[in-house]
This record gives sequence, C-alpha cells and structure tokens, in this order.
Amino acid sequence: MPAKCYEDLRKEVWDRGTCSGCGACVAVCPADALCFDEPGGALRPRNIGYCKQATDEVPCGACYHACPRTSKGTDDVFGQYSKIVSARATLEIPRKQSGGAVTAILASALRENLIDAVVTVTEDRWTLRPSSVVITDKEELIHQAGSRYNWWVPLVTALKTAVIDRKFRRLAVVGVPCVIQAIRNIRESDNDLLRPYGNAVRLTIGLFCTETFDYSHLVGDILGKEHHIESWKIDHLDVRGKLDVTMRDGTTLALPLKDIREAIRPGCHYCRDFTATSSDLSAGAVGSSPGHTTLIVRSEAGKMFVDNAVRSHALLLEGVVDEDAIERLGKAKIRRAME
Repeated sequence: MPAKCYEDLRKEVWDRGTCSGCGACVAVCPADALCFDEPGGALRPRNIGYCKQATDEVPCGACYHACPRTSKGTDDVFGQYSKIVSARATLEIPRKQSGGAVTAILASALRENLIDAVVTVTEDRWTLRPSSVVITDKEELIHQAGSRYNWWVPLVTALKTAVIDRKFRRLAVVGVPCVIQAIRNIRESDNDLLRPYGNAVRLTIGLFCTETFDYSHLVGDILGKEHHIESWKIDHLDVRGKLDVTMRDGTTLALPLKDIREAIRPGCHYCRDFTATSSDLSAGAVGSSPGHTTLIVRSEAGKMFVDNAVRSHALLLEGVVDEDAIERLGKAKIRRAME
C-alpha cells in the first residue's frame, strides 16, 4: 500500500472539516508547499499545487504523519499521569495567567540552561491579534506572560523557524491539546523527515482547552460590533465554562459559550481532549483556587522541569486540586464532540 501523503491529508482531514489549524503540516513540509495565507479565512491550510510524493513520486508523508487529526483522539479526561498538584509562581509576573506556573517553569528552565527556546504564542497588546513566536530570553518570556490560547494560531509553524532557521536543539513547546498531539506524532514517528523536529523538543506543556476562537469573529464581530468593546480596552480573556472579558479599567463582562459559539473554530468540535493528555506536563486554572495553576505531571521530563522550578524557588506547590471540576469540564467537552 502506498504511503500516506498530502492527498490523503486533504481527503481525510481538510475536506471533512476536522482540521485543527495547528500548523504542523505547514511546519514539516520539506517543499514549503503548504501555507495559511488563503484570502478570506484560514479554516485549513492551502497547497500551492505541489507535493513531493504525489507529484514527483518522492517518498514524504511528513504532513500526514504530523497531523493530530489523522490519529484517534482520547475519551480519557486525565490520561496517564504521575501526580496532580496546585502551584503558583514566586516570580513577579505582571500579566500572569492564573498562578503563573507555566511561566515560572519555563523561565527557570531558560535560566538553568535546560532549554534554548520556547515555542509559544504572543499577541499585539493593542489589537489582541495573536501570533506564534520563538522566545529565548527569560525577561521576554515574563513580559509576554498571559493567556492567548483562546485564539486560534497555527502555533506549530514556528517550529520550523526554531529548528530549521535558528538551529535550536532544546525546545519547550507550549500549546493547546491539538498542538501537543501534533508534537507527539512528530516525536513518535519513524518518518525521517520528522526526526529533526522531534529530536529538538525537550518538553511539551499542554494547556487545558475547551475550544479556540477565530480572532476576527470574536473581537471584531461579537465583542466589537455587538458589545461595542474596543480591543485596546481589553486586558485579558478567560474561558472557564464561559468567556470572561476583563477590561483594563477593572470592569468585567461574562458571555455564555452559546453566545460566542459561532466564533469557535469548526475543527474544535471534533476534539475530545481537554487536559492535553499527550503532553509531558499539563496546566490550567480549573481545579485550583484563584491565583494558582493546576499542573498534571505526566512524564519524567515534566517532573524534572517542575522539580527544577521548585528547587530554584521560582515555583511553589501548595493547595488542593478539585479533580471533580476538571472531570466535569473534560466530560462536557467529550459529550459535545460526540453530538
């Protein structure tokens, strides 16, 4: 049987509307034939009209093997793990999300030279428009802290910048479950074209996620036109069973998810993974008290990075985790995906 290639990815994922938009296929395509610059939207990447395998019969399949939607999803809310803890950063992190634990772990790792760079998401503070980025400096990481993971961003595309262009070999990747699933596929694949990317990833931190939103629809249409909120007035957004909008003047607005459902990316409706079960370390606000982060430690690598942050006094483990709260949201996501 011929190896799977771009044509199979298009038929099995793109044409069925299940694309997560993670950007993994764009990152690993050796011909740079995939991109997200299609005018009028980005529900899926587009192909420039070429595929090494389909066009020239040169074995490839990198895009197919990296895609998180070509492998079976999970119905296990928690997945495999060694422990679940509540934590908070001891560092001063002005725009930290929940307890700032993820920033503390990564900042400590950069300082201790455990990693070279972090592949993550940043945003324009005026427009809130997100983008993927490669961060190498501890202070820059702290400056960029805060959740932008409610926005859709083809995050994994930055992996090519980190590995191919900048030659980093010790990376941490922070992302929502589909991103982490793609990185898992890349790390576990025996495809030679994926090996440089997989070997360069030292740590994956998965973020709890119910769904991601299209920036233009949510900020431009729903928040802007319907609620007359200008983007520069928004301090941050949180999704915890509803969308909480916190303004820079301290006022808040809570929107039920049903009111913003049209802004959810279509590919999210097929995802059942709330806690990023494929990661080395999962993190989210659900289950911990305000000002704290829930951490699910899944691998020896995840444990080592947490221990390093604690040992360097960047992270404090304290408090009790309400695992039932995590399970309720996780099961709700599974039910929605099955509807």
